[in-house]
This record gives sequence, structure tokens and C-alpha cells, in this order.
Amino acid sequence: MLTENRIEETRFSFSDRVPDPPERRQQDRVVTILRVGTLIIDGRRELCLIRNISAGGLLAHVYSPVEPEQKVLVELKSNQQIEGRIAWVKDENAGIAFDVPVDITALLANPPVLPNGWRPRMPRVEVDRLATLRDGAVTHWVHIRDISQGGVKLEFEQPLEIGAEIVITPEHFGPVAGTVRWQKDRFCGVSFNQAVPFDQLIAWLKRGS
Repeated sequence: MLTENRIEETRFSFSDRVPDPPERRQQDRVVTILRVGTLIIDGRRELCLIRNISAGGLLAHVYSPVEPEQKVLVELKSNQQIEGRIAWVKDENAGIAFDVPVDITALLANPPVLPNGWRPRMPRVEVDRLATLRDGAVTHWVHIRDISQGGVKLEFEQPLEIGAEIVITPEHFGPVAGTVRWQKDRFCGVSFNQAVPFDQLIAWLKRGS
């Protein structure tokens, strides 16, 4: 059971597949913090909210009608346009397949800088990596399903106590202390006690891509 509002952010994946349509959420309250992009369709420009980006495409919330197989240009940065086509449409969401896969590492390594000079926190990245989890004197193997500088989503058969102080050690990475924030079915969310340095996390992601 979740103990706090869920936060949905733009997710990144190294997969070449176009992201699938989102699942409906009927009970969970979700705070949405999504990356804004631009779609260029038939010469007109409009904003969209990007829910999921993979090397092969993206899932976007769109604000005008689009049709499958329609050609589009996606602008993730002011100097970067990506050619693609509409792969599927469901409700107000559309899946866009890129003509050529993009470099996800480059997108992650160069986040936009805010007007005040701050760099936003790194978004969550979908991964499938093993890690050990130490809960007191007991150590378990777990699967990391997504990760950011501030925390991870884990898949683990045994429930963990909300608020438990644990230590996660991903393969080929050092130990990171954190706190269990939520638990649902086989999944749990852990926030790190200190943010993982951006360069270290990028290097770890690149090692497994």
C-alpha cells in the first residue's frame, strides 16, 4: 500500500521499442512532473508532455488530433529535431516511433539548465539491473526497475517495512543508503539519503547500455 502521493515523471529507457500506452490509474493520486517537448506536424508547432522516452520512440500527451502513420518532427531541445511517425493513438496519448534511434545517454548527460542556473534533478531511467539490499543484518538480491539520482524502484518478493533504513549496492556500483518510502505488490520505492552524483550515475548507466 502506498503511504504518500505517487510522483510520475518523464521516464527514459534504452530500449529500441516505442513505449506502450499508459495504464489507467483509478485510485492512486499522482503528481505529474513531465518534460515538455514540441511536435511539428504539417508545418505547425505545438507543445506536448513527454511521459516516456526510449531509444526507439516516445509516449506523449498531445493536445490536437493525430493519426497513425502521420509524419512528425519531435523537438526535445531547441537545436535537436528528430524525425518520426505516429505509431499508435489512445485517448490523448500518442506513441511516436523515431526513424533513427536516439542516444539516450546524450539526452541524460545534458539536462537543460533552469533560468536561475540550477540543473534539474535527473529523471528516472528504466533499467533491469541486479543489486543487493541490506536490511539490518540480512542481505537480499533484488532487481532495480528504475533509478534516478534520488532513489530507485525495486522488484522484490519479500515486503519491506515502510520507513526501514536500508543499503542498496547495485552491481558495479558502490553502496547507497536509503529509506523505504512505499510498497505495492512486488515493488517498493526507496529514496536515497544523499543524491547520487550525476556523473557517477551516467557512467553506471552507460556501462550497461
